Amino acid sequence: MAMIKFDLCIIGAGSGGLSVAAGARAFGASVVLIEKDKMGGDCLNVGCVPSKAFIAAAKKAHAYQGAKTFGITYEKPKVDFARVQAHVADVIASIAPHDSVERFEGLGVKVIKGTGRFIDEKTVEVGGMKIKARRFVIATGSRPASLAIAGLQDISYFTNENIFELKTLPKHLIIIGGGPIGMELAQAFNRLGAKVSVIEKFNALAKDDKELAKIALQNIRSEGVEVFEETDIEKIEQRNDEIVVFVDIGKKKKITGTHLLVAAGRAPNIEQLGLENANVKFDKKGIKTNTGLCTSNKKIFAIGDVTHGLQFTHVAGHQASLAVKKTIFGLPIKYTQQVMPWVTYCDPEIANVGLSEKQAKEKFGKNIQIVRSEFIDNDRAKAMRNTKGLVKLILHKNGNILGAGIVGSNAGELISLFSYAIANGQKVSSLVKFIAPYPTLSEIARRVGVESYRDKLSNPWIKRWTKFISLLP
Repeated sequence: MAMIKFDLCIIGAGSGGLSVAAGARAFGASVVLIEKDKMGGDCLNVGCVPSKAFIAAAKKAHAYQGAKTFGITYEKPKVDFARVQAHVADVIASIAPHDSVERFEGLGVKVIKGTGRFIDEKTVEVGGMKIKARRFVIATGSRPASLAIAGLQDISYFTNENIFELKTLPKHLIIIGGGPIGMELAQAFNRLGAKVSVIEKFNALAKDDKELAKIALQNIRSEGVEVFEETDIEKIEQRNDEIVVFVDIGKKKKITGTHLLVAAGRAPNIEQLGLENANVKFDKKGIKTNTGLCTSNKKIFAIGDVTHGLQFTHVAGHQASLAVKKTIFGLPIKYTQQVMPWVTYCDPEIANVGLSEKQAKEKFGKNIQIVRSEFIDNDRAKAMRNTKGLVKLILHKNGNILGAGIVGSNAGELISLFSYAIANGQKVSSLVKFIAPYPTLSEIARRVGVESYRDKLSNPWIKRWTKFISLLP
């Protein structure tokens, strides 16, 4: 069996693995990249890219709903679902060359298609070859979790891995799972003309701030999506062309639809890696790493969805940059979730960064301040007739910004202001100092900063000072 040696061996060519490969090659390291499936991983092929393209199409179909308030009237759009999916495929195809084997081989990366498996603490085997490297990075991502529901294994259902291959619009789509994937696609399919029912065992959008999630869920329900929360599924049956989900929610004992999408959780791709042979510790949530992204084997690092923690493409990208710094230059690194934003792309969007109100109270008790500013007080939001929304700022009483949450139009763009402030250790006073052009949604950030000082206006010393100034000539 042939033996080849490299500075760096990467297993997994998703967003994280590709970023490590490109970064390491830029600094002259020899790199081998192992991928058993498609280059670009979930994000490009079945995750972020197709879902956001799909959501964009649904938003276009929904636009007519609010046109009357602007003095514009037009007919309900006709949806050619096959062309919608063709649009999704075209977006993927337009990005794919950037993640292709050809591009990375052009960068000097050795790309091997196959399943990489550790055979000892320093060696990976793939396709009849043995690979030794100075350092290894595992970036194999995650997949839809399997559910222990009676009858599920006997029916045909969709996950995010194949839902974008569907060519006809479902008459009634049942979605199991009310997390970000489930709720984003529920709203999108509904806007394209399908009836949609979501079944969630706990609370929908449970990982988002409750106050913010409530606003988003109210809008999703108002558009016609059925959302059943705190609902257990007893069993599922296929009856000819119908799928019957048996539940226990008051008088309603079953939900009958034509298609089923399972979007309830993710599982790390670790089974075929031979981690036991490499002395790498893991559990059902994924590979265990320290703040330096190192596993229990000091030569092996892990990034992205395969590890414990937030499962987002930008998380993997950030961790990839840290991994290059450590594996190529040997410099100290420290990964923290404190500065990591995340967005749920429903309408209105929900965006968060830093500590939530609940987390801040648990950590700092009464030494926090919660400040809110509503979109309805923003002139640009009024002009767009898009005033459903709220900015929520979590502060320490010393002025430090602990976290922020936004629900509303373009929340995913606006959260970057707060992410920047937290990452750079800025206090709430920094939000008051910057000037936002008028009229823009970004004025909300400044307004919430101003609001944080409102309770200080009752300070008796401020009143005495202003009275003193008024007496001056």
